[in-house]
Amino acid sequence: MTEHRAIEAAERGAAVMTAAGMPRMPARVMMALIAAPEDGYTAGELCERLGVSAAAVSGAVRYLQQLHFIQRRTVPGERRERYVLLEDAFYRSVVDNDPVYTRAAATLDEMAGELDADPAAQQRAADIAGFLRFLAKRMPRLIDEWEIERSAGR
Repeated sequence: MTEHRAIEAAERGAAVMTAAGMPRMPARVMMALIAAPEDGYTAGELCERLGVSAAAVSGAVRYLQQLHFIQRRTVPGERRERYVLLEDAFYRSVVDNDPVYTRAAATLDEMAGELDADPAAQQRAADIAGFLRFLAKRMPRLIDEWEIERSAGR
């Protein structure tokens, strides 16, 4: 039996991620992998830790791999593959989404242009587009600030 760490904290973290919109099982697997030993967990260990079926873990793992949050690794001398959280997974997910903000803002600008008969809807689309442009503009500076914080060990 594998020793599992921070089970309760991981479950609370998964609940936060679920409340933010992530499907429940991928959130639980991701939080389990954050608390995992350096070499991660096998699918069987994830099933054991989470008290769920292999099918549930398989679907969650597939989802998290598509988002580039986790990776399947082989360990020399072991037959089973292990799953680990990719280094800087959260960081990369924010950085990689930067162009999405710009594209979404452009789409919302087009939508606002087509809503001239409804000023409230037009304003709503324009406000969201403005916010997304703000995020796209601020993101590089936020990332630079994070790099400084991170290198300072805070």
